[in-house]
Amino acid sequence: MIRNLRKIILFISFFILAQNIFPQNETGTILGNVRDIDSKQPIAGANVILLGTKQGATTDLEGNFKIPGVPVNVYRVKASIIGYASVTKTDIEVMMSKPSYVDFDLNEEPIQLNDITVKSEYFPKTPTELISTTSFGYEEIRRSPGGFEDVVRALSVLPGVAQADAGRNDLIVRGGAPSENLYIVDGMEIPNINHFGTQGAAGGPLSYINLDFVKETSFSAGGFSAEYGDRLSSVLKIDLRNGRNDKLGGKATIAASQFGLNLEGPLGENKDFLFSVRRSYLDFIFKAAGFGFVPEYYDMLTKANYKLDNNNKFSFLFIGAFDNVKYFNETADKRLDNARILGSDQVQYATGLFYQHLISNGFINLTLNRNYTDYKTQQRDTLLNPIFKDYSTETENSVKADLIYKFSAYSEISVGLTCKNILFKSDILFPDFVTTFGDTLPINGLISRNMFTKAAGYVNLNYLFFERLRTNFGLRLDYFDYLEKKLYPAPRFSMTYQLNNLTNINLSTGSYYQAPSYIWLAVSGNNKRLTDTRATQLILGIDRLLREDFLLKIETYYKWYNDYPASLIRPYLVLANTGAGYNGADDNFSSFGLEPLTSGGSGKSRGVELSLQKKLSDIRCYGILSLSYSETDFTALDNITRNGAYDQRWIFNLTGGYKFNESWEAGFKFRYASGRPYTPFTNSGFQLVADYLSNYFKALHSLDIRVDKKWFYEKFTLITYIDIQNIYNNKYSNSIRWNPRTRMAVNDPSIGILPSIGISLEF
Repeated sequence: MIRNLRKIILFISFFILAQNIFPQNETGTILGNVRDIDSKQPIAGANVILLGTKQGATTDLEGNFKIPGVPVNVYRVKASIIGYASVTKTDIEVMMSKPSYVDFDLNEEPIQLNDITVKSEYFPKTPTELISTTSFGYEEIRRSPGGFEDVVRALSVLPGVAQADAGRNDLIVRGGAPSENLYIVDGMEIPNINHFGTQGAAGGPLSYINLDFVKETSFSAGGFSAEYGDRLSSVLKIDLRNGRNDKLGGKATIAASQFGLNLEGPLGENKDFLFSVRRSYLDFIFKAAGFGFVPEYYDMLTKANYKLDNNNKFSFLFIGAFDNVKYFNETADKRLDNARILGSDQVQYATGLFYQHLISNGFINLTLNRNYTDYKTQQRDTLLNPIFKDYSTETENSVKADLIYKFSAYSEISVGLTCKNILFKSDILFPDFVTTFGDTLPINGLISRNMFTKAAGYVNLNYLFFERLRTNFGLRLDYFDYLEKKLYPAPRFSMTYQLNNLTNINLSTGSYYQAPSYIWLAVSGNNKRLTDTRATQLILGIDRLLREDFLLKIETYYKWYNDYPASLIRPYLVLANTGAGYNGADDNFSSFGLEPLTSGGSGKSRGVELSLQKKLSDIRCYGILSLSYSETDFTALDNITRNGAYDQRWIFNLTGGYKFNESWEAGFKFRYASGRPYTPFTNSGFQLVADYLSNYFKALHSLDIRVDKKWFYEKFTLITYIDIQNIYNNKYSNSIRWNPRTRMAVNDPSIGILPSIGISLEF
């Protein structure tokens, strides 16, 4: 450890002493667009100003603006016009090598004559997502310490988000399983946006969405509107930016775990593109370190936009990931280590065509997309005999249409229809397997081919009463043709009441449904008797502006789960307790659902959350403090109520940073969380049902720090950082396994101190 610290100190010293001759009096340009958040119509005559300066611009008839001659620095940009709530965007970085783009969606409000006119410019609310929602811009995600510039990992600092396993980004939101989270990228629903994703769930070690192309994200931890369905806990929306329209540019990067190349630029008048390709270099590191296995991955993203005219635009998106695991079984020790690994070679992609047509006071969206995932998952014993083999493909072809119409500043309606055609194929080999609880699983092999159809429709009415009370009334109807019970109506309601010019009271309640995983349904025809799992949510909260850039939020929630799939073979098992980590023999293959199931599980999760968020402003510090207390439990077929597998009672996060100037920035992240439940082993290597999830791991805590340095030149910008995770080397444990060699239960420690560097050349 001392040797590692010396290396880190030496590197930091070199990093700080690096020379920087910053070109003085150099300038760049800020470009952007201002439009109505509901109708998407451009707003002409809006004022756009750089706070703290005298520079600004006014939007033209198409809502566009241009601010030239801006000195290189980081700015706050404000857009305002009478009749709309003003919005301020932070972390707008101006450089010489390329224009900076910033777009605004303004929310129309009636012109008020009383004193209730102050709105949160730094924390605007969308009209339909009124509670439990947090938005991050590109720069806020990029600089997150310990985040690997991953859009999913950046969410770990938010209240109610638990960490299941070190080294992974499985989203555990308010006690829910990792399978309960919905990902939406540029309007396309994608089952999983992670490399080496878990089948039937939605987590993995690292996202394959290139952060360089992300404009902003919006994360809802509950209470989301009727537009979103087939998920129980959360929605993560990722909006990608357009390519630059002045000339060809790009970025070459060597980051913490990968290297890659971006390109972007115009394709002609009113056309632009984005393109990136990345490759991991973990295989080189693992080989050098003598590991018995090597994970490697590639990913690619391309997007093209075409603006036909002011009312019609098209975009095309393709995102692909290619993952594989190589094993080196030359020695007995490596074969023993590799026998614990459930390896997964995967090919996955999402592609789609998006069309938007503006109408008077509204717009129509049409989305065609295809999701494809090919799983080649296997695990072998020390003699290289197969314990488990799963070759599956999941293909979804979908069409979605949405209409949003704005009647006035007081009301709007949105309606939508979705239809999916699904092909699921599987070839599964599962030799006789006895779990650590002594259960013999009945499925030895499976070859199946199933066609499913899903459909959904929704309507959502948004209305503003008394200029203070904004409400959402929604109804969603989901259809799944394979199940015996095919229709699932889900009413939802949310509201926010402006108590005064600084304080809002928020409420949400409603029903949420999620269909069983495709692999669960393929096991047995009897499993078609499963029903969609239902979660009923009740959320109450208050938010208050302490300053215009400083927001306090307190929320309490209660979730009731019903009809959760539960095992008929293992009467203690509810599948809500599965899906995180690298599932295999160590987890008794629980998440795959390869056994007869019934919708007999139930549960509840309840908690209270507090958060303080400070945006970057004239005070050059920023950060988030969050504190959560929650309890989660589930009841299986044996009618015994037990702790949920992701029941982490206390979670505390403190992350922040300081921007010294346009070139230097430093940040940190401290995380503390109660240990989650586990089942102890007996002296013979078995686990007892009576002890199922009865013990708790010790609390985990860690500190990450990060320092960023940027060099600005006329033709390019050089961006560097050093990121040190778990700086005081706390090797906490969040998993336990039986070691057959030592005949003892061992705790798997997390990765200790982990320094990484990143270098990017943007041109």
